[in-house]
Amino acid sequence: MKVLVVGASGTIGRAVVQELSSRHDVIQASRSNSTHPVDISQPQSIAALLKKVGPVDAIVAAVGDIHFGPLAEMTGEQFRLGLNSKLMGQVELVLQGQKYLNEGGSFTLTSGIAVDALIRQVVNASSVNCALEGFVRGAALELGHGQRINIVSPTVLTESLPVYGPYFVGFESVSAARVALAYARSVDGAGNGEVFRVW
Repeated sequence: MKVLVVGASGTIGRAVVQELSSRHDVIQASRSNSTHPVDISQPQSIAALLKKVGPVDAIVAAVGDIHFGPLAEMTGEQFRLGLNSKLMGQVELVLQGQKYLNEGGSFTLTSGIAVDALIRQVVNASSVNCALEGFVRGAALELGHGQRINIVSPTVLTESLPVYGPYFVGFESVSAARVALAYARSVDGAGNGEVFRVW
């Protein structure tokens, strides 16, 4: 299959590329990629990427910025970081990408453990992740041409503990390689509208 991985330069994205490359033709896209650059907060950037890549069998979104910080100090601009990047960036990939996804193809999006766990200073993440999971459930009912959509919800990555560890005290971390298996399950499997939690 021809698989487009958006966010391929990130910790999860690199692991997903490694996991899928042994079986599929993987196209890597990210803000830092010179061949396939994309800024998912800009719809026109997504449009340019999809036009350049052309029809694909799967689109994986392992991408999206969010704001970490206490609610009492949060501004609307900071909250909109997650809305414009992680939420609308992934939604826009589906809205535009369904026209480029081959029959029977799949989307795989990314949420996170803040949907289910009560964690301080991640209200932006919990809001965005809940919205993404709701979008996937609704979109699974309406995608045409046998297209599927799922979402992966990982806990904190072992590789990311030096940066995000203080927000996840007491949480067991998982490796990016283990998280990548959930993306493979979505791409190579038959699920639709599912949330693959990796905790």
